[in-house]
Amino acid sequence: MNYEEKLENVTVIGAAGKMGSGILLLTAIEIADISLKPEHKDKSFILYAMDINQKALSGLMNYIQSQVLKAAEKKTIALRKTYAGRKDLVSNSEIIDQYVKDVMSIIRPVTTIESAYESNIVFEAASENPDLKVKLFSQINQNSKKKPWFFTNTSSIPIGKIDTEAKLEGRILGVHFYNPPAVQKLVEVIKSTNTLPELPEFATKLIKNLRKIEIPSHDFAGFIGNGHFMRDALYGMSEATKLSNEMPFVEAVYTINKITQDYLIRPMGIFQLIDYVGIDVCQYIMKVMSAYVKDEDIHSPLLDKYIEMGVKGGQNSDGSQKDGFLKYEKGRVVGIYNPDKKQYVNLSDFAAKCDEKLGTVPTSIKPWKAVVGNPQKETIFKSYFSEIKSMQTLGAKMAVAYALRSKEIGLKLVSDKVAYCDKDVNTVLLTGFFHAYGPINEYLN
Repeated sequence: MNYEEKLENVTVIGAAGKMGSGILLLTAIEIADISLKPEHKDKSFILYAMDINQKALSGLMNYIQSQVLKAAEKKTIALRKTYAGRKDLVSNSEIIDQYVKDVMSIIRPVTTIESAYESNIVFEAASENPDLKVKLFSQINQNSKKKPWFFTNTSSIPIGKIDTEAKLEGRILGVHFYNPPAVQKLVEVIKSTNTLPELPEFATKLIKNLRKIEIPSHDFAGFIGNGHFMRDALYGMSEATKLSNEMPFVEAVYTINKITQDYLIRPMGIFQLIDYVGIDVCQYIMKVMSAYVKDEDIHSPLLDKYIEMGVKGGQNSDGSQKDGFLKYEKGRVVGIYNPDKKQYVNLSDFAAKCDEKLGTVPTSIKPWKAVVGNPQKETIFKSYFSEIKSMQTLGAKMAVAYALRSKEIGLKLVSDKVAYCDKDVNTVLLTGFFHAYGPINEYLN
């Protein structure tokens, strides 16, 4: 089968989740655009949106329809060419409405896995649980006569492990879309030693058509993105724990979060990023990784402690942030959780004291928003890190140490043959995590 034929029957598992819904949206638009070409007018295209939650599926269809409408409004000129032969479609609104109908007509919401038995391709965006993934893939593989290709959105589980345990004979590829898939440009692609060459070839074409950026990773637990993020988070939590011997724990968390956001010029501080992903999710990813990493301890007692107290972070269904290490109001950080008293302490009670301990802020420091898209950012960063390296304040010293550790993590991903090269590590952090600069740089040399 060629590219278009493979897309004639597709299933997305976990379609109502945040990752699954984004993958479903992107796939639905790609399939619809193919189906509307004259040479495919007599073919039937089906996209199964599979999820066990019927109520969530209803909400999913409303979400998809609203997003397809937005997409159609952005490409009205192209759609006029697509529907050039339709004399009944005159106005832009008529063309847009028709496109929405055509995309939605492809999608079939289902709650049972049996639909996937007919699919050529199965995208999987279920929870990050290797046993669940193996169970789903095994069931489909055993009952399908089509020898389907499996594309898993796992962000940490080795592809070879799933392949072997589900007996897929190389018909599986890691295609890790970043969150949220509809917005994020990065896709990590991971093949095992057994992956058939046709799968990455197909994925490359799909990713290009979706206007995403593909970065390959070797098949090692955590891959590039979580390989760096989890170690970066472990360092931040370790530093906060050390600091808590000199100051209250809430002040230590605030300090490290400020260092990583303001001093390192990142979009979020490390504790805010952990909250965003989910404390429980980070704990689980570390558990997956720890089984494969022999020279490091990929485990955080601090995460365990918070999970035991029921503090998990993560996001609400509308995308708003749940409280975790930090407390949020309208997207802003307003407090830090005190695990001893099991309550949040307002930043206003201690932030000024912490800022004073950190010392004078570098004169050349700029907020992330001011530099991330600045064409002169290389010059800005060279000047900034040169200044901060020369300073003796607590804030400057901690920032330098953190930046050097971040670089060390990145270089080790390359030397351990997780990432193919320095550039790939930097691209993942720049594109997938929205950093303003890659961790492997010469700013502090």
